[in-house]
Amino acid sequence: MRVAFAGTPAFAAVALQALLAAGVDVPLVLTQPDRPAGRGLHLQPSSVKQLALHHGLPVVQPRGLRLDGRWSEDAASARTALEQAAPDVLVVAAYGLILPQWVLDLPRLGCVNIHASLLPRWRGAAPIHRAIESGDTTTGVSIMRMDVGLDTGPVYRMQELPIAATETTASLHDKLAVLGSKLLLQTLADLQADIAEPTSQAAEDITYAAKIDKAESWLDWTRPATELERRIRAFQPAPGTQSRLGPSTLKILAARIRGAAQATHDAGTIVAVSPDGVEVACGEGTLLLTRLQRPGGKPLDIGPFLLSHPLSPGQRFASGAPAAQVC
Repeated sequence: MRVAFAGTPAFAAVALQALLAAGVDVPLVLTQPDRPAGRGLHLQPSSVKQLALHHGLPVVQPRGLRLDGRWSEDAASARTALEQAAPDVLVVAAYGLILPQWVLDLPRLGCVNIHASLLPRWRGAAPIHRAIESGDTTTGVSIMRMDVGLDTGPVYRMQELPIAATETTASLHDKLAVLGSKLLLQTLADLQADIAEPTSQAAEDITYAAKIDKAESWLDWTRPATELERRIRAFQPAPGTQSRLGPSTLKILAARIRGAAQATHDAGTIVAVSPDGVEVACGEGTLLLTRLQRPGGKPLDIGPFLLSHPLSPGQRFASGAPAAQVC
């Protein structure tokens, strides 16, 4: 079976690697155009492109796929490449472009998507982040036959995965990527054997995982400590969480709940400083900050951080984004 692949970040690269390791014929790879990254803002290829080139696979990088859109020439070139590749299936994993109808119709067996949630919960762009942020105790992977809706297609396979109490998006991402690759290979085997039977998604309990807005990275200390602790874990490694303390902005890299009772200080106030962490009052309870980073500095555990940048009880973090930063 010929399996074309469309994906961009590391999550997708894990799936592509699994296909290649299984000996699947991959005649074409689609991925996002190279993006500027790093301090020098040099163009960097996606994780999927790097892997594809390493294995000598043909790669196309359209800026869009709508034949009547702004990038119609890119779309036309991509269509020619896909038609020449003649895939039986197009596997899609965190690609980042909406697939128009002509793409969905081109492969003989359709387009198969690896989605990092238990559909219909957390349809959309950021299912891993939102599952942790919302306090879900389980998530999983759905292998879905794509249609024109936003993650609305019928599901071939689904498997749950528990979310640990200390889980970050980084750690959960890696687990889900491996699970998704396993389920993908099983689904492709079913398609090849003509025994795959997708099931329509439930019509209730639908939630949407909205794309992360940069303004969300600013912590609002008037919120409960439990909510802030989940957001800190959900936004690691990106986009991260931060807060203003006087003239400086500190990145909050790790924290744990210190107290669950109603805080007796104004929200954002540093209550205590110790080798264990910096205790901060929240709208409900207190949060113990255990890993911080100064602008231009390295991420540090709280002990080394306090040696170079002492903090004191009574100092107060600002809540939310600075006025000029709100977007």
